[in-house]
Amino acid sequence: MQFLVSLGRFGVYGARVLWRMVTPPFELREIARHTVLITVRCVVPVVAVVFPLGMVLALQGASILKMFGAPQLLPSLIAVAVFREVSPVLATALVTAQGGSAFAAELGAMRIQEEIDATQVMGIDPLRVHVAPRVWATLFATPFLGLLGTLAGFGGAWFSASVVRDLPGGIYWANLWSLTGPRDLWGSLVKTVIFGLLVGLIATWRGFYAEGGEEGVGRAVNDTTVIAITAFVVLNYFLTSALFGGVG
Repeated sequence: MQFLVSLGRFGVYGARVLWRMVTPPFELREIARHTVLITVRCVVPVVAVVFPLGMVLALQGASILKMFGAPQLLPSLIAVAVFREVSPVLATALVTAQGGSAFAAELGAMRIQEEIDATQVMGIDPLRVHVAPRVWATLFATPFLGLLGTLAGFGGAWFSASVVRDLPGGIYWANLWSLTGPRDLWGSLVKTVIFGLLVGLIATWRGFYAEGGEEGVGRAVNDTTVIAITAFVVLNYFLTSALFGGVG
């Protein structure tokens, strides 16, 4: 029952935040500041994680495809895996760890220091001023970081396949798009937009309602990471089924 109660409260909170996100006035300066901040924080981790993972995928895939005499299919395999799954999931996980946890900590500190209460006393809507810009930031930053991760994954796979395993670079790039198309790009963007929105809502929700002093802030940060990653990984299955389930 507690889970259902929390889910209902999150639904009400999410609806209130989404309404403020799409209705004026918009805190454009805060949106831009938080978006730049979260992007800068996550650029290096995303590249550092997805690039070597692309190398590993190419290394393992080359060994398997060589057994079937089809090494030329390696780039196509890499493109499908990175576009549809690897880059969206890993980019969102790093946004959660770097940006979502930071937002939860900031809002939690504001809550226990009564800054949010003071904002309400002054007649200012804290959801519009403090929460909505942060959710917009994760929504904007996650797709960009997902695309950056895709390029890093392709680069890592190229290095492993062409430099380490001696697959001609021309064959790699020529076959990279044979099994992919615009649907893969748009599907990846749709995933990262939805994941970014979900992470932003969960992070701000846990921070906005933090209680219990400094320990409460720590719990909010921990809950943000655990709940958000669990939520978007489960959601990823349903989005993959909806977007790519009928695609060979």
